[in-house]
Amino acid sequence: MDLFPGGPAAPLAETLRPTRLDEVIGQSHLIGPGKPLRLAFESGKPHSMILWGPPGVGKTTLARLTASAFGYEFIALSAVFSGVKEIRASMDRAQHNLAQGKKTILFVDEIHRFNKSQQDGLLPFVESGLVTFIGATTENPSFEVNSALLSRAQVYVLQVLTDDELKLLVRRVQSRVLAHLDLDETAVNTLVGYADGDARRLLNLLEQTDTAVRASGVQVVDAAFLQNALTLNARRFDKGGDNFYDQISALHKSVRGSHPDASLYWLCRMLDGGADAKYLARRIVRMAWEDIGLADPRAVQIANDAAATFERLGSPEGELALAQAVIYLAVAPKSNAGYVAYNKAKAFIQKDKSREVPVHLRNAPTKLMKELGHGKAYRYAHDEPEGYAAGERYFPEGMPEPDWYQPVARGLESKIADKLAHLRKLDRDAEKS
Repeated sequence: MDLFPGGPAAPLAETLRPTRLDEVIGQSHLIGPGKPLRLAFESGKPHSMILWGPPGVGKTTLARLTASAFGYEFIALSAVFSGVKEIRASMDRAQHNLAQGKKTILFVDEIHRFNKSQQDGLLPFVESGLVTFIGATTENPSFEVNSALLSRAQVYVLQVLTDDELKLLVRRVQSRVLAHLDLDETAVNTLVGYADGDARRLLNLLEQTDTAVRASGVQVVDAAFLQNALTLNARRFDKGGDNFYDQISALHKSVRGSHPDASLYWLCRMLDGGADAKYLARRIVRMAWEDIGLADPRAVQIANDAAATFERLGSPEGELALAQAVIYLAVAPKSNAGYVAYNKAKAFIQKDKSREVPVHLRNAPTKLMKELGHGKAYRYAHDEPEGYAAGERYFPEGMPEPDWYQPVARGLESKIADKLAHLRKLDRDAEKS
């Protein structure tokens, strides 16, 4: 018996896939009047491209529209399921198309999943013009696509859909497919919020809503109904991908910018999305050292204590410690003087020669070493006035004082600056005497 006599119903995302460029919702920076992709369509000559953007923003749709607009055959591969065998079969098909006077667009979804050799395998066919290549990726192509392939394709960056664009999609669905679905304003806002810029997710949510409405028999759908009837997933989050690193960058820069509310926002966004709280704890400790340093040494202690608290309490209780650490770091006085000094010193060492340790600073644990002069004339700072051997040299012979560490006039470092200025004066006075 055929359990599915009519075949499975196509999902909304496929049913409503645009057939013309003017039907595409979003990406106006690419397909609006006078914009790059619009001009490419109007030119009559397609080119190889890589469409980079998060899920559900129209990458596959634009690839299909490109093929239909120019009358090319569309061959689609998924890098998740395809390998060299499938690539060769596609090229054989493209060769057959060419013999029949028809050109081919090869679309590779998730191109970043192909390894180097698989990506290299595409190059000869792209270079020869056998196929026009279109790749889609959610990852930064600068890191995930071979430079040789990248140089032969124009990269277009697709953006998440705005709330207004998603609401336009809701109205389109209601007018074309789900006219019976009565959503009040709170329901639309809830669906749009949980779609999080992803058109495909929104369409899936609308399908689930329709199923729930048919089962329950409700007349008007509101936010409360959706909360009870649907499984509303967390916001869009990409563990380990570009979105992940963009958000950790936003957190770090908000702390550095002394904005506690923005810092909390990005921390909570990442926790809500499923980021590893232990990773966040490590980054918070790093922020304390990099952007606050000696301007407020308590920041490092609080960051370490927050990390230890999370280790002890786990989630969600330990997340409060991370949040309070982020607030403290955001409002603490800022200094990157230690960070800058370390980087300058490291860069100098990497380029400099191997300089000898001055004799007076050398260790002298044996009689022979003492006879050779190791440690001779070394001045023990604790025996000097103010506990400081004014005028003493600690760098290798012939190396000038680099002045790498320049404390800022904020927090504790302002006092450190005063102390160093006083010690330098003692050095100058010692040189005159």
